[in-house]
Amino acid sequence: MQPTSHADTHIQASHHEEPGFWQKYIFSTDHKIIGVQYGITGLMFLFFGLCLMSVMRWQLANPGQGVPIIGNLLFHMLGESMVSKTGVISPDLYNSFGAMHGTIMVFLAIVPLAFGAFGNFVTPLQIGAPDMTFPRVNMVSYQFYFMGGVLMLASFFIPGGAAKSGWTSYSPLATIADGNIRPNGQTFWIIGMVCLISSSLLGAVNFITTIIQLRAKGLSWMRMPFFVWAQFVTAFLLLLAFPPLEAAAVLQLADNLLRTSFFLPTGLVVSGQPMQISGGGSPLLWQHLFWFLAHPEVYVLILPGMGIVTEIIANNTRKPIWGYRSMVYSILTIGFLSFIVWAHHMYLTGMGVRIATFFQTTTMMISIPSVVILTALFISLWGGSIRINTPMLFALGFLPMFGIGGLTGLPLGFNASDIYLHDTYYVIAHFHYIVAPGTIFALFAGIYYWYPKITGRMMNEFWGKVHFALSFIFMNLTFMPMFIQGFAGMSRRLYDGGQTYASSGDVMGLSPDIIGLNTNIAHAVWALGLSQIPFIINFFWSINWGKKITSDNPWDSTTLEWQTPTPPPHGNFVKPLEVFRGPYEYSVPGKASDFTPQNEPEHPEPLTRGNPVRS
Repeated sequence: MQPTSHADTHIQASHHEEPGFWQKYIFSTDHKIIGVQYGITGLMFLFFGLCLMSVMRWQLANPGQGVPIIGNLLFHMLGESMVSKTGVISPDLYNSFGAMHGTIMVFLAIVPLAFGAFGNFVTPLQIGAPDMTFPRVNMVSYQFYFMGGVLMLASFFIPGGAAKSGWTSYSPLATIADGNIRPNGQTFWIIGMVCLISSSLLGAVNFITTIIQLRAKGLSWMRMPFFVWAQFVTAFLLLLAFPPLEAAAVLQLADNLLRTSFFLPTGLVVSGQPMQISGGGSPLLWQHLFWFLAHPEVYVLILPGMGIVTEIIANNTRKPIWGYRSMVYSILTIGFLSFIVWAHHMYLTGMGVRIATFFQTTTMMISIPSVVILTALFISLWGGSIRINTPMLFALGFLPMFGIGGLTGLPLGFNASDIYLHDTYYVIAHFHYIVAPGTIFALFAGIYYWYPKITGRMMNEFWGKVHFALSFIFMNLTFMPMFIQGFAGMSRRLYDGGQTYASSGDVMGLSPDIIGLNTNIAHAVWALGLSQIPFIINFFWSINWGKKITSDNPWDSTTLEWQTPTPPPHGNFVKPLEVFRGPYEYSVPGKASDFTPQNEPEHPEPLTRGNPVRS
């Protein structure tokens, strides 16, 4: 369906008055500014989440020793109940750091970057829209996200500290972890999650409506860039999966503050004393409601990354994506199947054989469309005139890293093997290969790729390649040893790094070699953090001193976002666009150029003698 007021919007845009600072940068309704807001905020939370893990890794590698440099600072900020005077973090603070690391990385960093930042900035441009359908709703979506983040951070400084029940917030632990302290860190966590969920729901409705209603003339469904398809499916995942968790969060909040028992069972005993509650609730109900969201959430993390990588591979191989329609049907299949695999996280809850068999089957099925997409991207490299630049390096790095993450997930899909691997470091390694060298590599690729469209300048290529090389090496040195620890049975939640379960005399336990890997992993984590310094400097330095682009389309791309002025003005396009072809018309035989923009009218163009075109 095409909008009737598209041209009128552009006429109005030409008379648009320049807003003041607060309206333009703080309370903006422009999708591009909101995308940048999401991007900067998400990157800050990404860095903070890495800092939390760096402190946790010190504790695992050096149990009982004070954290150097910042240990004294943590003592003065959080108090002696959380950090000793010598800088040793307490078990409670370790649990808080673990819970908040997971929450921040998933809900405050990666999803806002992948969906909020790239989705907001790029999607309207790629479909030829002047803005999102509901600009004010878009603004409120970011503000809810920001409030959720502030509440999460504030929880560190209230009595009892931040949430301690993991990023999954399992009941009844989430209700009893802080004793009688009310409100506590878990209360802040729940209210923060309600804000974040509300933000995602508002954004999802906006994205779906925008993609359906505001596509440029001629931009049919099968002419949309794969990135837009990825955002479209992601929006549906958020819209359908988040409401059950929001309802569950409100019920858990009632359990915490109003002494209800939605998730608290009868006969619950805490520290040897019966808990004075009505009982009758079901802890398993919380797990079902949480994982009904959390497994689609995995695809919320990865699908936008697949979209980014597809755009960059098509552009830098100078040839059409192989199997575009198959990729579209695969991503739609992933969206559907992601809602019927959640219980493979719950095999240890006493699930019956028939139900376990059903979820094993659907888990194996969902791997098929993922393999189709990955295979199509690998085949697209064959015969291409590949340009090796920083975005392409990160896109290429994404492919094998996501492949490792996917393959190592298969044993977790079978309950027979998951019984042994559940809650070990194997699960940590598998999940992080999906979202760290997987999704985060895709996000870095997107930043380097669309940076010139946002700023009018290129990021430094040399330091970009240094950033990729160091990140690739230390990502693998961080997560690959965790597979070994997982096979050895090391639990993922051990404050002392496994020392409690170390082999001793005739008692078999974790070997010194397995425990010693904690030190190697810690060194890799700290090196990985230092490897981001070239990116941080490059990112901010290039805003003013990066190489200026000489064209609105510096990558010679075919999609519509490169047909706007740089940076795109209010209303995005100088005039309404019409689309004449698919998104990846590269190296078309008979064309004088090796790329044909989507909005270039069809007309016969003879091949210029002496300038052969790559096929």
